[in-house]
Amino acid sequence: MKRIYQYFFRGLLTALPLGLTVYLLYIFLVWAEETSIWWIRPFIGEFYAPGMGIALGLLSIVLLGYLISHRLFHKLLALVEFPLMNLPVVKSIYSSLKSFADYFAPHQDMPSQQAVILRMPDSQLELVGLVTRQNLQSLPKGFLQGDRVAVFLPMGYNIGGYTVFVPRAWLQPIEMSVEDVMRTSLFAWIEQGKEPEDPDE
Repeated sequence: MKRIYQYFFRGLLTALPLGLTVYLLYIFLVWAEETSIWWIRPFIGEFYAPGMGIALGLLSIVLLGYLISHRLFHKLLALVEFPLMNLPVVKSIYSSLKSFADYFAPHQDMPSQQAVILRMPDSQLELVGLVTRQNLQSLPKGFLQGDRVAVFLPMGYNIGGYTVFVPRAWLQPIEMSVEDVMRTSLFAWIEQGKEPEDPDE
């Protein structure tokens, strides 16, 4: 009986991530399909083919990306964003989400982010973070001067972290992308790919 329980929980832990991922993907695809069809229904009437809504939605996103790459449409977007950036509650939500999205997909005129190890002098402690600001010149008065940078330290099992301002000499660049750092930090750098040992062997 003990062996059955062990196999059951091992199978459950294997099936849960896969099942939840497939379920959430299905929910998203259904929502995207229904939303896209609702927008284009006045133009196509009753005609419908499975997947047409998702395909049109993807094409719309690509078209939006193409348009926003031009200065004129970028200014139009700024006009659309104006009310969202000035309403008290909406401003906090929209600006936070926009900053988060821009961080992972920065514009061409934004400096690329850099994954680093933060190691303080005379210390063996290492913290993995992301350089978010290459200099502190535009910050308000009161910050320490010198060759210093801002580093974001993501937290494990939580969406958040800490931003620290440290000397550049404390940093050691590492060959990791922003996505890899955030993903591995989210799960506390748990080692992946190791097969579980069979307790009966």
